Amino acid sequence: MNVFHYPQSDINTDLLFPGKYTYTCSTGPEIIEHLLEDLDPSFAGAVQSGDIIIAGENFGCGSSREHPSLGLKHIGLKAVIASSFARIFYRSAINQGLLLIQSPEAVEYYSEGDVVAVDPAAGEVRVGDRVFSFPSLPDEMLEILKDGGLLSHIKKQYTRGDGV
Repeated sequence: MNVFHYPQSDINTDLLFPGKYTYTCSTGPEIIEHLLEDLDPSFAGAVQSGDIIIAGENFGCGSSREHPSLGLKHIGLKAVIASSFARIFYRSAINQGLLLIQSPEAVEYYSEGDVVAVDPAAGEVRVGDRVFSFPSLPDEMLEILKDGGLLSHIKKQYTRGDGV
């Protein structure tokens, strides 16, 4: 597992996925090759399923395009751990089934090379030898993440007959 560390604040959606590709890339595979290209040109070639991003404050600020969260989810990113998230990006990520964890203490403690593990049900992030707590996610949100996003979750409910 790789940890990609971007400690700066205000990493906006254009840095996550350049807006110039908005109308030419719409599927996960098309989006992946351009993820973070203006922030970290090596990211798309190095990231793998199960990797984690650690970032500063206001991660995902900017436009409401879903391309960044869709692409990060499509890669299989395990989680983004940040000091804080932009509200619109947070909701978009949950809708895609991408786990976001707000833990400024874990971000501050992280040093290059630390092993990072997350347990969203327990509300814990392990960074190196320390464990940091965050509010455990509500059961409904855990179900959305487990089902791979909001649309998959709703389809599953209707298939089971639980739908509204």
